[in-house]
Amino acid sequence: MVAAARIAKNLTQKQLGELVRLDAETIASIEQGRRALMPNVAELMDLHLGLPGLLTVAALELPDIDTTPPWAEEYLALELNAITLSWYEGQRVPGLLQTENYARALFKCRVPAHPEETVEDLTARRVARQEILHRKTPPTLSFVIWEPAVRHRIGGREVHEELLRHLLACTELPDVSIQVMPLDQSAHAALDGPFILLETPTHQHLGYSESQRGSRLISDPDEVSIMARRYAMLRTQALNTVQTQGLLDRLLGEL
Repeated sequence: MVAAARIAKNLTQKQLGELVRLDAETIASIEQGRRALMPNVAELMDLHLGLPGLLTVAALELPDIDTTPPWAEEYLALELNAITLSWYEGQRVPGLLQTENYARALFKCRVPAHPEETVEDLTARRVARQEILHRKTPPTLSFVIWEPAVRHRIGGREVHEELLRHLLACTELPDVSIQVMPLDQSAHAALDGPFILLETPTHQHLGYSESQRGSRLISDPDEVSIMARRYAMLRTQALNTVQTQGLLDRLLGEL
């Protein structure tokens, strides 16, 4: 419906994106069914495409058929086959490094609460993603995690202890680098929030960022370059891998 209305107005995906404040790739993802049409975006499209609320009604009535948000599926498909991932996270431990109990505790923190079966489904999906760490040719993985994320006792003491031991075990994996950004660091290159840099098997470099109600998969070279420069700066500001192991050991000792 979006594509038909856009073409009828003789607009390109880029032109429509400019009208509704989205990039052309996001418009393409919506038209191809890879990303959900959010009601607020549908309202803007109705306005600019001269439609009497048709897209808004359609967006509001789309059935919820999957526990994985449609806007995350495109990234997850790329993550599965990535050859490098560089991940900054500030509020929680990155999904690829979570234990099952920690992931379950995170999903139980949601407000409004998920039904129990949804929590278990989401937990299983997250743990399954970690298979890429152990595939025959694993990706090269770099993580920078802000210190509050490794200090926060999500799920309680036992879950936290298990997580810390798991993180220490992950530091021993040959293709994994984990660094903690300490609280006493006076500069921080990623105060705008978490993000991921990804390289595909065809050596395409992409960025990804996520918010509470949506996400962006970024391929524009200028934007990806900015994210890459931020990540490079983060790595110089964070503890090195040996210092990070020391911090994790100390946190374990404090329990």
